[in-house]
This record gives sequence, C-alpha cells and structure tokens, in this order.
Amino acid sequence: MACSLCHAEDSIPQKKSFGATIVGGLKSVLREFNNIDTTYIEPQHYKFSAMVQSTYFFERYRITSKSGQTITFAPEARVKVGPYAGWSLLFLGYTIDLAYISANKKRELELSLYSSMIGVDLFYRRTGYEYNIKDIDLKSDDTPTLSQDIPFGGLGVSITGLNAYYILNHRKFSYPAAFSQSTCQRKSCGSVILGAGYTRHSLSMDVEKLKQTLEPYGILPLIDEGIFFKSINYTDISFTGGYAYNWVFSKNWLLNLSLSAGLAYKHSTGDFVKDALIFRDFSFSNVNFDGVARFGLVWNNSKWYFGSNAVLHSYNYRKSQFSTSNYFGNVNVYIGFNFGRKKGH
Repeated sequence: MACSLCHAEDSIPQKKSFGATIVGGLKSVLREFNNIDTTYIEPQHYKFSAMVQSTYFFERYRITSKSGQTITFAPEARVKVGPYAGWSLLFLGYTIDLAYISANKKRELELSLYSSMIGVDLFYRRTGYEYNIKDIDLKSDDTPTLSQDIPFGGLGVSITGLNAYYILNHRKFSYPAAFSQSTCQRKSCGSVILGAGYTRHSLSMDVEKLKQTLEPYGILPLIDEGIFFKSINYTDISFTGGYAYNWVFSKNWLLNLSLSAGLAYKHSTGDFVKDALIFRDFSFSNVNFDGVARFGLVWNNSKWYFGSNAVLHSYNYRKSQFSTSNYFGNVNVYIGFNFGRKKGH
C-alpha cells in the first residue's frame, strides 16, 4: 500500500535559501534589461568584442563678462587612437593623442555599460594646456579682428562625468546597436529617451600669461577685469528628455539620430583676480538648458562591424555678473569584431 504520508512529504516544495532568492531576483532583473522583440532586434551572439577606434575630439569655451565682452578658447582639434574591449555589458577603452605620446599631456578614459533598457557612460578627459584664443569681442569698435588663432598655453581643462539614460521602447528600439554594436537593429524604430547626468568641469588660467599674450594688441585697458580668473569649477546635474530613431535603410546598415534637451542645475565657484570685485570668491547656482546630439552610422553583420558616430554636448552657465558656455564633442571611426560564440547561437 502506498504511503499517503510519504507522498504528502514529497509534494512539499523545497524552500529556497535567502542567497538563492537574491541571485534569482538579480537574474530576473538582468533578463528584463535585455528583454527584446527579436523581430526588430537581433541579440548579441558572442561573449566578447575587440575594436580599434580613432577619435576626433573638439571643444570650445566662451567666457563672458557682465558687460557682454567675450573671449573664446579652443584647443587644436586632434585625432586620438586607442583599443577597446568588451565583455557582456561592459565596454572599456583608452585613447591617446598621437601628437602628445611623449609628453602624455592629453588622455581619455571611457567606461560604458549598455543594455536594451538602460545605459551608463563614464568619461574622464584631461586636455592639457595647449589652447588658442579663437575670438575676442569687446563690444566696441576697438575689438581686434583675428586673422588667425592666438596660441595660449595658460588654460587647463578637465572634464569628468556620468550620464545615464532609460529607453522607453527598449523592446523594439536598440540604442546599443548604434553606439556599442552589441546588437543589430533589423527593422526601423524609434523611442523616447529619458536621462540624468553629472558633469564636473575644471578650468585654470594663468592670468599674467593671458595679459602678456593680449598686450601687443593694445586692448588690455578695454577689457573688463572680471573676465580674468585663476580657476573656475563647474558642477552640472541634469535631467534630459529626447527622441532617437534607428533607420535600417539596407541589410546590416543602420543610421541613428538622437536629440535630447536637459533641464540642469548648475553650481560654480571661482577665484577672481580683481580685488575690487564685490564677490571675491564668486559662486552661483543656476538652472539652464543643456543639449546632447548624437549621430551614428554602422554596418554590422553580428560578427564584424565598422562605422562612425558623433556626440555633441552643450553646457551653458549664465548669471548677470558672469557666464560661460562650453561645447565639446567627438567624432569616432571604428572597426571591430565579436568572438566567443554563446551557446545556442
């Protein structure tokens, strides 16, 4: 005779340990991050990726005084080259400026985490002290017309930031297909994108060197002293919203355009030169609009890929006493391949 008690004991489900429950929950969350409609998106078939990328980096800083006078600085646009490696959701790269290999003055480090639902970009840039004065506007007839850039080695800039974004239509639209090549978009689709970011800008200026540079033009007496500063540090916390579209115009080809505008809280501190200024240690908090534009063109057959993309950031800090505008971005050209095929593919 069968033992009903034994059957009852066998039917009792085994209770999972706390650790197993946590691991199971994390796996469910990760699966949801990459939950896609395979009619629109072809998933990644490989575990690893290797890539070589060339980056054309540019930036521009405009300093504006209370009276509206402006001085615009920009470094020489240069090409940087470096290797990248990817594993699962991580993509890590390092690029060096070919013109400064020995001096090692300029460098970039980027770390990206991509999934179908969310993305995170970390960046660290140090651009050295090789800047040019691109433009001077004194709001008067005595403003010199610059026939060429004026070399100025007294401005140092560093940028450190974190950007995170959420793709609403992540099951059908693949942001990584355009910017990390980890999936392939097979049917055209778009999505609203929401994001948040934190960026830290640091500028230091050799004021005496700047005055010596401008002295031959005979305009120093006309320049507001408030435009000269020893250092300024900018902190930017932003919330962005925008729209992105992936256009699959031919087999394995993808064209992406993404535009976002952000409402940002800014905080800045500076150490100004002129003792007569009321705000010796000038600081301000402000709310302004920032912008991010992205463009991508890629060919990807899931094994090999190549393409180009561009990213442009715009930051504006404005107060009645002082304001700055900062534009920076890069254009990337890359070629790479995936390897280590996953089981089942």
